[in-house]
Amino acid sequence: MMITAEQLFEYANLLILPAWLMLILAPQWRWTQSLVITGNYSLAYALLYLVIISMNVELETFNFSTLQNVQLLFANSHILLAGWVHYLAFDLLIGAWITKDANEIKLNHLGIIPILIFTLYLGPVGYLAYRVTKYFKLMKAELR
Repeated sequence: MMITAEQLFEYANLLILPAWLMLILAPQWRWTQSLVITGNYSLAYALLYLVIISMNVELETFNFSTLQNVQLLFANSHILLAGWVHYLAFDLLIGAWITKDANEIKLNHLGIIPILIFTLYLGPVGYLAYRVTKYFKLMKAELR
């Protein structure tokens, strides 16, 4: 039985949640460190991405040179799914980096939780929020 793009979408969304919960609730836990902070969890999504792309791409339509070409490419539900898996993998990588970096500069983890949630739902906004937070933390440290 072949798994549908819709089913894979649901599984990918469901299976990413434990990694985000580990980042939010237990960032220092050894499993969080070894699975998420290292990027290994995202690596599994990268592999899924590669499989989806390799099984569904048609080289003659694989063209990102115009917005219309991208729209046509994403009309294929499997390629659209691959794009979504791409977001899941990279947003999690950014969340892991934020968590690691915040720990290194001694930011209170409770203050990072909303930023991680932004990163989960709006990746670049979470990254921006973290960089602004980090900037003010470092500026405050310099003033001391």
